Order: sequence, then structure tokens, then C-alpha cells
Amino acid sequence: MVRNGWAVTGWGLGCVGFGLGCALSGTELFGAVWPGWVVAGVGAVSAAAGLAVVRRKPVRRLLWLLCGSAAVGAWGLLMDVVTLLFGQRVDSVPDTVERALAVVGAVLLACTALGPRPGAGGGPDRRAGRAAPAPTAAPPIVQLAAWAGTLAFVPYVLMKLVWALGGSFAGIGGDQMYASYVHNGSSGLWLALERWGLDATMLLALLGVFLLWGLVRPWGQVFPRWTLPLSGRRVPRWLPLTPALLGAATLAPYGLFGMGYLTLCTAGVTRIRLGELAGEQSALEIAWVGMCGFAGYGVALMVAARSYWRRTGVRAAEAR
Repeated sequence: MVRNGWAVTGWGLGCVGFGLGCALSGTELFGAVWPGWVVAGVGAVSAAAGLAVVRRKPVRRLLWLLCGSAAVGAWGLLMDVVTLLFGQRVDSVPDTVERALAVVGAVLLACTALGPRPGAGGGPDRRAGRAAPAPTAAPPIVQLAAWAGTLAFVPYVLMKLVWALGGSFAGIGGDQMYASYVHNGSSGLWLALERWGLDATMLLALLGVFLLWGLVRPWGQVFPRWTLPLSGRRVPRWLPLTPALLGAATLAPYGLFGMGYLTLCTAGVTRIRLGELAGEQSALEIAWVGMCGFAGYGVALMVAARSYWRRTGVRAAEAR
């Protein structure tokens, strides 16, 4: 617990330095200078909370509040990672650095908040030597959510597959999409996959569905036989939970807010931003497919990650 407190303090001081550096130099975060002051403020409070943990003060609620703030600041990191992998650049380096810092902070703060309470008996030794809980499937309602999240991604995958194979969707042809990738500076890997009839985002969506089912099925807790040398070993909790929490924190709000925006556009309250290849109707059709997929999958991932966290924790082992 003390070690976690020092880690939170160090992270908070790092945020103070980064935030002040951006604010005082006039470097914009998310299109404005003032977020730098917010980052510095959150960092200062986090450093103080970390010191309180070191001194064994009860600050669990503050830690969760700061964790929520960090999670909000991490929004969009997944998009940056995808852009960096396949586009070889990100829209804003300072924004990406802030999001990466926020992810680290959210994990540190959550781990510290979940630690033993100050003055409680036991501590780290209390958990030592305890067997991990037996692999179990998620409750039926959680598996139903996984099915919903999977089905929500089907139209998106099919749309991308049609384009990758040279077909047309919403009035946009595969050749037009490929030309737009070239124009936007997509990486050689992205273009090579497109030439082979494989869209990179479609492959990531399929990988995301694999992650989703790993969170709700027993094979997500113990490596199955087809993993060969890893077969039978426990899956480290952080391995599926890290991408799951990152994906849920990015895709769920992105998709839900996007659906709200598209509802206003469809109702004629406002007009949708037109892409370089799409008319208004085409843009709406494409955007609805994407946002419904992101929202449905993101919410399902959030539900599945929560279930996995509870089923693989120490309390689950104690209950058995």
C-alpha cells in the first residue's frame, strides 16, 4: 500500500510538470491552453492523495474520484494507438502524451483504492498464498451482453469487408476508399492489407470480439490447449483487463455520444460533417453503422470487464 502511495505521488508530480509545461509554454491540449492547468491541478491533488496513502490516511473516495478524472482524460487513447500503428502519426503529440499519462494514472489510482484499508488487519500478507479462483463463465446476463456487443459489430465488419473487396456501400466504392487512405497518408501496412482484401479496422474489430468472449468464458482465465506452451497456465488478470478497460473507456462514450449527435443530424436539428468522399446521406449511413457498433461493443466490453474483474479477484476465491 505504501509503495502504491509513492507511485501515485510520483505520477501526480509528473502530471504537474507536464500540465504546467503545456500551460506556461502555450502548448494546446485538445485545442486549448487551459486544459494544461487542469492536468496540473489533478496531478497536484493526486500527489497529495498519494502522500496521504503513505501516511495511512483514509482517502479511498478521493482516489476513486481522481481515478474517474484520469479515465476521462484517457478518452481517445485507443484511437491514437490505432492511428499510430497504421497511419504512422497522431493528430497531436501533446494530446496523446496526456492520454497515456491518464491511463497510467487511472490504473495506479484504481489499484491503490482497491488496496487494504488503513489500519485493517492483514495487508499484503493476508492475500499471499491464496489460490486463484477456479475458472468460471460469466452469468447468463453478461453473456447476453457479449452477444449483443458481437452482433453490434457485424454491420461494421461487413461494411469494411465490402470496401476491402472492392465493393460499394452507401454510394462509396472500394477504389474511392483506397484512394482516400493513400491521400491521408496511411502506412504501407494498412495499404498492403487493403490490397489483400483485409481492412485493418475490421481485423481489430474481430480481435476485439475475441477479447470480449475471453472475458466471459472460462478460457479467458486459463490458457486453452491451442495456446501450446502456455496451455493450462493462469492468464494474468492485467492481460485481458488492460485492453478491455482502455477499449471500454474509449469506445462506449465515443459511440454513445456519436449516436446522440447522429440523432440530431437525422432529425435535421444540425448537419453532419461531410467526409471527403461522402454526401450527407452517405455520411449518415456510414456513421450510423460505425457508431452503433462502437457503442454496442463498448458497453458490452464494460459489462464483461466488470464481470471478469469480480470473477477473478481475491473475494471470488474467498467465496468458494
